Amino acid sequence: MTVPLTFLVASPHLRGSAFEGAVILLLEHDGSGAMGLLVNAPLTQSVAELLPGAPTTGSGTAWAGGPVEPGVGWCLYREALNLPGEVRLVPGLYVTSSLDVLHAVMASDQPYMLLLGYSGWSAGQLTEEAREGTWLWVEQDAPGLVWDVPAEERWQAALDRLGVNPGTIMPGGAQA
Repeated sequence: MTVPLTFLVASPHLRGSAFEGAVILLLEHDGSGAMGLLVNAPLTQSVAELLPGAPTTGSGTAWAGGPVEPGVGWCLYREALNLPGEVRLVPGLYVTSSLDVLHAVMASDQPYMLLLGYSGWSAGQLTEEAREGTWLWVEQDAPGLVWDVPAEERWQAALDRLGVNPGTIMPGGAQA
């Protein structure tokens, strides 16, 4: 059984923040904290500028994965290469932080995203932010939101998958 992907979708009330309009692929969430990768924040630098001489046939755009450790690279890609350091999230979506796997992915001529940094939360922080209404959670069984939707449309597409109109979301989240 495949565990669905979880995307965090920024509340429309985060206007003016670093996470305005963000869609984050959640990679880990447990008692020690959480981490994920922004999947809709292209950088002005290209992959070729960041990695001169590397093959870049699969993607020219580099992406901001988040504000934490922006010098650390991550790669999302479609097809397994069966190399150490790759992690299957769901069929059609793999992740690695291995430079060797990244180079193999780029040479394989498959779609990929090179992301710099990640988004992280300390223990309990993400749960509290969700309680406050900062994030909406979208679960998907397939990686279509990453591969099939243009980056500038991912936030709205994620809300559409929830059946949510952003104008109807009240600030403050659910209160009991």
